[in-house]
Amino acid sequence: MKHSAGGPIYTYEPWTVTEHTLDTEQNLRDETIFAVANGYLGMRGNFEEGYYGPLGTSLRGTYINGFYESAPIVYGEETYGSARDRETMLNVADAQIIRIWLDDEPVHMFQGTLFGYWRQLDMRKGTVTRTIQWRSLEGREVEITFERMASLDDPHLLLLRCTVKPMNFEGTVRFESEIDGNVVNQSSSGDPRSGSSFSGPVLTTLEMREDRTYAGIMQRTRVTGFHVACAVEHKLTGGEYELTTEASSGKVEKRFTLAAQPGDEFVMEKYIVYHASEEPNTGDLWREGIRQLDEAMERGYDSYAAIQEGILDEFWLSADIVVEGDDALQQGLRFSAYHVFQSVGRDGRTNMAAKGLTGEGYEGHYFWDTEMYVFPFFLHTEPEIARKLLDYRYYILPEARRRAEELNFKGALFPWRTISGEETSAYFPAGTAQLHINADIAHAIKLYNESVDDPNYKYGDGLEILIETSRFFAGYGSFIPGRGFCINGVTGPDEYTALVNNNAYTNVMVQDQFEYTVHLLEEMREQHEGQYEELCDRLQLTDAELGSWRKMAEEMFIYRDRGMIGQDDSFLHKAPWDFANTPKEKYPLLLHYHPMDIYRHQVLKQADLVLAFHVQPERFTRAEKARGYIYYEGLTTHDSSLSACVHSMVASELGYMDQAYEFFMETSRLDLDDTHGNVKDGIHAAAMAGSRLAIVNGFAGMKQDQGKLSFRPLLPGQWERCSFSLKWRGRRLYVNATQESTTYRLLEGEPIKLEHFGVDVELEEELTLPNRVLGAVLFDLDGVITDTAELHYQAWKDLADELGIPFDREHNEKLKGVDRMTSLKLILQNGDRAYTLEEMEKLAHSKNERYKELLATLTPEALLPGVRKLLKALRRDGIRTALASASRNAPTVLDRLGVTDLFDYVADAGAVALQKPDAEIFLNAAEGVGVHPLRCIGIEDAEAGVISIHRAGMPAVGIGTEETLPDADHHVASPAELTPALLREWMNEFPKRDLRG
Repeated sequence: MKHSAGGPIYTYEPWTVTEHTLDTEQNLRDETIFAVANGYLGMRGNFEEGYYGPLGTSLRGTYINGFYESAPIVYGEETYGSARDRETMLNVADAQIIRIWLDDEPVHMFQGTLFGYWRQLDMRKGTVTRTIQWRSLEGREVEITFERMASLDDPHLLLLRCTVKPMNFEGTVRFESEIDGNVVNQSSSGDPRSGSSFSGPVLTTLEMREDRTYAGIMQRTRVTGFHVACAVEHKLTGGEYELTTEASSGKVEKRFTLAAQPGDEFVMEKYIVYHASEEPNTGDLWREGIRQLDEAMERGYDSYAAIQEGILDEFWLSADIVVEGDDALQQGLRFSAYHVFQSVGRDGRTNMAAKGLTGEGYEGHYFWDTEMYVFPFFLHTEPEIARKLLDYRYYILPEARRRAEELNFKGALFPWRTISGEETSAYFPAGTAQLHINADIAHAIKLYNESVDDPNYKYGDGLEILIETSRFFAGYGSFIPGRGFCINGVTGPDEYTALVNNNAYTNVMVQDQFEYTVHLLEEMREQHEGQYEELCDRLQLTDAELGSWRKMAEEMFIYRDRGMIGQDDSFLHKAPWDFANTPKEKYPLLLHYHPMDIYRHQVLKQADLVLAFHVQPERFTRAEKARGYIYYEGLTTHDSSLSACVHSMVASELGYMDQAYEFFMETSRLDLDDTHGNVKDGIHAAAMAGSRLAIVNGFAGMKQDQGKLSFRPLLPGQWERCSFSLKWRGRRLYVNATQESTTYRLLEGEPIKLEHFGVDVELEEELTLPNRVLGAVLFDLDGVITDTAELHYQAWKDLADELGIPFDREHNEKLKGVDRMTSLKLILQNGDRAYTLEEMEKLAHSKNERYKELLATLTPEALLPGVRKLLKALRRDGIRTALASASRNAPTVLDRLGVTDLFDYVADAGAVALQKPDAEIFLNAAEGVGVHPLRCIGIEDAEAGVISIHRAGMPAVGIGTEETLPDADHHVASPAELTPALLREWMNEFPKRDLRG
C-alpha cells in the first residue's frame, strides 16, 4: 500500500475522504480525487478562486460525457482499414470560477497566510466541501467555505455554494463569478495513456448572453460541428449588493460587491447548466438552459442536496460493502463504488470512459472495460444502469456493421476505443486486433439475460447484437485440418502479446458466444415462433447459419501442450522476459521498450488466460486453472490497472488466499494510494469496479450460471466480517460472511435457490451455513498409509544394478514423492549413456513389474500405526476419505493392507496430466468424493506432495518435522497423532499458500 512519508495520503475514514493541507506537488492527483460528476457532467476538484501554484500542477477541467472533437489521424504509412480520425472528450467552458476580493486584495492561497485548510468528499451526501482560513498581506482575515455537487437528479446541473465570513475587518467583499470559454485540453506528454493531441482551443465561441444575475455562452466544435451551451444563475444572501458585468473575448463575468464587517456571512449559490447537441439547434439549448436554471433557483441548493443524499442512500443499499477489521479497505471500497456510480453514463447514448469524468487520460474513450468490469458492478447493484450500458452498444451497432463491412466481413465489429462508435485506435495491433471486444459485449448480454427478467431485450436488441457479432467471428475464423475452428491474427487482453493465432481467451469467449446465441435462437423459435420468423426474415438468418455456429463452437481450437494451456499457439515457445535484470524504473514496459522487444517474449501486461479462468470457469478443469494461474502470474507485470482484481478473484477461487488478499488490496486503494502514480490523469474506473468484484465474485465466490447463484465464501484472515447486498432477478439479497459461517437473507422478492460450497439450498427468509468445514481428508500413500519406500528402493536398486548404475539410499531420498518416469530419469543421470524414450518406458515397466512382485509380500501389518483407527473415526464422523497417490499400484497396495473399504475414492494416478507437485491428483481426489476442494485437507510425507496440496488450495498436514517438511501447515510424527477433532481445528485456521515452482 502506497503512503506518503508521514503515513497514508488521506486519513482512514469510513464515509469521507479528507485532506488537511495544500500540497502543490500532488495537486493534480487531488483534483481527480475530489472531482464531482453525475454520469453526464464531470468537474475536476479545482479551486473556485483560482490556482496560482507551480506551472503544470493543475488542470482545470469540466467534461460532458460523449462530447468530443475529432481530427484526422496522421500516419507515416497508412494501411487499408486503419482508423481515420481520433476523438477527444473536450474540456468545456469553465464555470467553476468564483473569485473573492477583500477590498482591493484578491483571496488566493498562494499569497498572504493560509492558517486553516480542510477539504472533504462526503460519499453519503455526494458533495465536496472546502474551508480555508486566510490572512491577507494587509492583515484582513476571512473564512471561506466552498461546497459543490454534480446533481444526480438533474444530469445537466452543477451546483456551487460559497460562504464568506469576514473575521476582523470592515470594508467590501466582492464575488467575481465567471464563465471562461477559452479552455484547452491537456496535451499528451509522450505517455499514450494521458492527454490528447490538441494543443490549443478547439471550441469557437458563437454567442454570449447576460441578464442581471444570468450569464451564458454558446460554443461550437470546429470539425464535428457540435454545439454546447453553458449558462449560470446566482443567488446571493447576507446583504445588499452592487452588480456589474464584464464580457469580452469568450468570457462573461458577474461582479457582486457588498459592504462587510466582522461576523457577517455572505452566501453565494451558483447554478450551472450545460447542454450539448450534435445538431445546430442553438435556440433549443438556450431555452432549455434557462428553464432548468429557473427551476434550480426556485428549488434552491438545499433541496438538491437533500435529493442527492436520498439517491445515494438508495444506491448504498445495494452497493455498500462492509468489512470489519480493515479501516483502510473500508474507505477504499466506498470511494471506488462512489466514483464508479458518479461517472457512468446513464442515457443509453454514452458509456463509461476509462477515466470516468475526472480527467483526460485515454481522451475520454470507452473500451472493453465497461463490459468486463463496470457492467458486472452495476448488474447486481443498479441493473437499470447496466441495461443502459448495453443500450449504448446497440446505439452504435450501425457503426459496428459499417466497420465489419469496411474490413470485408459480414456482421458487426465493435470499436476497440471510441466515443461516437467509430474506431479511433491508431495502433491496430493493440486496437482493432482485439476482436474479443465483440465477445466481451456478448458475454455481458448473456449475464444480463441471466440476471434480469427482460424478455424484450433478450429477444430484441440483445439478440440482434449476438447475431451480428457471431457473423463476424464466423467469417473471421477458419476450419483448419487437424485443429478445428481457429481464430488467427488477433490480440487478446494482454497487450504485451499481439497479433497471435488462437488466443485462448478470445477463442473460449467466442465459443461461449456461439453456443449461447444458438441456444437463445432455438429457445425463441420454441417459445415465440412468430417473433423468431420475423427476426430471421429481417436479418436473413438461416438454419444453416445456426448450424455452422454450432459446429464452430464444438470444434473451437484451444492450444494445449503437456498439461498446459497456451495463451496462444506460440506463447509457450517464446523465451521468458528477463525480469531479474529489468530495473524497477523500467516499468511499465510499454514506456521503455519497443513492441518488437516485448512481443517476442513470454511477458504479460495483465490477466489474459487467467481472465478466461474467471469469466468461463466451467470450460477449464480446476487443475488447469491452478497450473495456469501459477505459470502466467509469474510472467505478468501487472502494468495494467485491470490486472490485479482478476488475479485476486482467480486466486480466491483456487484458495490462494495470501495472493488473493495482496492483489485485492492493490486494487481496493489503487487511486486513494496512487499506486500507479497516474491518478492525476483521472480515476481507474475499471479497477474501481473490480474492487467490488474481487469481494463478491472473489472472496464470496459468487457465480451465476443458468439462472442460479452460487457462493463459496472464504474470507482473508485479516477480516472479521464482510457483508454486502445484491440484486438478482427481481430480488435483493443480503450476504453476511464471517470466518466460520455465512448468513443469507432475502430482503425483497420471492424465495430463491442458491448453492453454497456446491450444496443446493432454498432461501425463503434467512439461512446461516458453515463455510470452511472439514468435508474430506485426502491421503498420500507412501509414508502416510504405509511405508512401501523399502519396496520401491529394492525395485529401483535391482534395476540400477542390472544397468551398472550406482544407486544407494542417499540417492533414493531424491525420489521421494516423485513419479515413476521422473525417478527413472534421476537414476539414469548417474549412468554413462543416453536412453531413448522407448528404452526408458521399457525400464520403467521392468521396475514396476519388480515392484509388484515385492508387493505380494505386503500384509495388513504394514499399515502405519493409527491409520486404521483414524480412517474409521473419519467415517463415523461423516468425513469422506480419498487416496491421492502418484503410484498406479495404489489400489493393489490398499487391497493388500485390507483398508480398501475405508476409502471412498482412489484417484487414478494414470489419469493426471502432471504429477506432484502439480495439484491435479489432489483435485481429482476431492472431485471423486464430491467435496469442494476448499473443504478438504491433505496429508503428505514429501515436500513435493505438500506443495501439491497447497496448489490445490488445501491445508497440508506433514508426516515429519518442520525441518523435513518446512512448507507444511502442521506437523505430526505419525498418523496415530491425528484425530477428526484435530483436523477440524486445523481446517478452520488460515493456511499459508506457498506456490513455489
